[in-house]
Amino acid sequence: MSCTSGHGLSSAAHEPRTSSQSIPLRTREAIEAQIRRQVEAERARLEARAASQAPRQHFHRPIERPFTAAERDRVTILFGGLTSKHEWLIKSVFQAAGYKTEILPTPDVAAFQLGKEYGNNGQCNPTYFTVGHLIKYLQHLESTGLSRQEIIDNYVFFTAGSCGPCRFGMYEAEYRLAVQNSGFDGFRVLLFQQTDGIKAASGEPGLKFTVDFGMGAFSALNFGDVLNDITYQIRPFEVNGGETDRVMNEVMQELTGAVRERKVYEIEDHAPQWLLSRIRGRKKLRNTLNTLGKIHDHLYGPQTIETLASARERVGAIDVDRLRVKPVVKVTGEFWAQTTEGDGNFRMFNFLEREGAQVMVEPIGTWIMYMLWLAKANRIRRKDVDYPTPPWTQLKARLARELKFKSKLAYFGIGNWFYNHQYKRVVQQLGGIGHTLVNLDELAGLAAPYYNVFARGGEGHMEVAKNIYYTVHKKAHMVLSLKPFGCMPSSQSDGVQSAVMNHFKDMIFLPIETSGEGEINAHSRVQMALGEAKAKARTEFAQALASTGKSLDDIRRFVDAHPVLRRPFYHVPHRHGMTGTAAQFVLHVSDLMDGRARFSRVPAPAPRGRGTVSVSRAA
Repeated sequence: MSCTSGHGLSSAAHEPRTSSQSIPLRTREAIEAQIRRQVEAERARLEARAASQAPRQHFHRPIERPFTAAERDRVTILFGGLTSKHEWLIKSVFQAAGYKTEILPTPDVAAFQLGKEYGNNGQCNPTYFTVGHLIKYLQHLESTGLSRQEIIDNYVFFTAGSCGPCRFGMYEAEYRLAVQNSGFDGFRVLLFQQTDGIKAASGEPGLKFTVDFGMGAFSALNFGDVLNDITYQIRPFEVNGGETDRVMNEVMQELTGAVRERKVYEIEDHAPQWLLSRIRGRKKLRNTLNTLGKIHDHLYGPQTIETLASARERVGAIDVDRLRVKPVVKVTGEFWAQTTEGDGNFRMFNFLEREGAQVMVEPIGTWIMYMLWLAKANRIRRKDVDYPTPPWTQLKARLARELKFKSKLAYFGIGNWFYNHQYKRVVQQLGGIGHTLVNLDELAGLAAPYYNVFARGGEGHMEVAKNIYYTVHKKAHMVLSLKPFGCMPSSQSDGVQSAVMNHFKDMIFLPIETSGEGEINAHSRVQMALGEAKAKARTEFAQALASTGKSLDDIRRFVDAHPVLRRPFYHVPHRHGMTGTAAQFVLHVSDLMDGRARFSRVPAPAPRGRGTVSVSRAA
C-alpha cells in the first residue's frame, strides 16, 4: 500500500510550508540585508530633506481686520437668523446705540444653493443657508453699483459663535471661506461667543458693550419671546383671518420705534438736588448710581411700561373663538432649525397652522437659561477639582473653601431668579397668557435616566427632556423636533428617543431632518403624525363636552352673550389632564354657567403716564 494514500499520510504532509521553509537561508538573509539598506537610505534622505527645509509654520486663525470706533458712522452691521420679531427689536437696539445696521432677509433655497456652491461639503444646512444668504445680499449690493472693495470696507456680518463639539464651532471659518470663494475676500465676520460675549469676541471698541446696549438687548429678547408666544396662541383662534398678523405688525412698528428713540437715562436728569451735590466730583459713586438708574429705567421705567401697555391694548382687541378644536404641537430641536421662519425648516410653523394645529414655539430664553444651568452644574461637578479640600485639621481653611464655593453658586442663583422674574413680568405686561420658562432642574431630572445631562452639543439633554415634559404634563398632543440633516447632537438624542417612547406609550414624537431639499417628504411625515394628534384632540374635546352635560350650542350661546370670553387675554384655567385649548375652555364655560366659577380678570388699558398694569373684572 502506498504511503501517500489513506491514513498513511504523515502529519507533516498536512502542514503549510512557511516562508522560512520555502526560501533558502542564504537568500533570505540577503533580502533582509537589502531591506535594511533601503530603509537606512530612505531615512538618510528624509533627514537631509528635513534639515534643508524651513521650520514648519503651524496653522493660526487668520487675523481679522478690526472694526473700530472710527468706522461706526459709515460701517453697516448685517445680522439675521432669529425670528422676525427678535430681529426687528435687536435692530432697534443697535440703532439706539448709534450703529448702522440692516437685517438679512429670511434665507431661501436659492441662498442654500449659493452656500453649497461656495462652501465646503458636508456642512449643516444652517451654515449653507446663512452664508449663502449673506453672499446673496453682498451680490445684491454689488448689483446696485457698489464695488467689492466698498462692500468689504463698509459692511460687517455679526453672528453667534461657539467652541462646542459639533460643527457649530466651525461656522465662523466656513463663513469666511465661502465669502472668500465668492470674491469678497477680506469681508469681516464679528462673533458673539457664548462664553465670551461681545467684547471678547470682537476684541475692538467698534462694537462696544454698554449698559444701555446690554439692557436693550436683554429686553428685546424677552419682548420677542413673549410676543412670538402669544401670536401663536391667538392666531389659530382669530375670528377675522389675518387680524393677528396685522395687529402684531402695528405693535412691532410702535415697539421698535420706542426702543430706537428711547431717551437715555442720566442721573443728572432725575436725581434730587441734594443727591447731585453729594455725587458731584465723585466719579465712581456717580457712575455706580447712574448704572443702577439705567437698569431700573429699562426694566421699570415709564417708557417701557407704557409701550408694553399700548401693545397689550392693541392685541387685546382681537376677537377669538376658542371652541375650535386644534391639536397642540410643541416644536423643539436644534436652535436654528426650530427658530428660523423660512425655507430652512420647510416653513414648518406656517404649514402646521394651515393644517389646523396650534403651535408652541420655543423661546430663546430657554436656551439662555440652559447655558446658565449648565455652567452651574459643571461648577458643582468640579467642586473638588477647582476647590481642593483641606485636611480636617484645617477647619478654618475648610470653612473658607465652602464659603467661596457657595458664593460662586449664589451668582448663578441670582442670575436664574433675575431672568425668570423679568420674563414673568413681561408675560404679565403683555396680557398674562404667555408661557413662563420651564424649570431646568426638572428637565434635567426627566432626562437623566436616558441622557447624560453633561453631554454637550446642540440642546444637550433638553431635547429628550422636553419630549417627556410636554407629554407627562399634558401640555402638548405632539412634539415635533426640527434639526439639520446630519446634526450630531440631534442624532444622539434621536437614538435615545426610541427608549423614551417605549416608556411613554401615548407619546407622539416626530423628528424631522431639514435641508435645502425634501420639503414634500417632510410635510407628508408631519401630516401623518398630525392626523394622530388631531384624533387625540377631538377625543379629548368630546369627552370634556360630554362631562358638562351641555351641548356645544349651549356653550356657544353663553360665550356670545359674554363678549369678554372672546378676548385673547381672558385667562382660561388649566385643567389637570387636559391639553387642548377648546377642551379646557368648554369646561370653564360650563362652570361659569353653573355658578361654580367666576369670570377671570383681563388686563385693562394702563393709564397713560402712570406706567401701571391694571386688570378689570369681566361683567
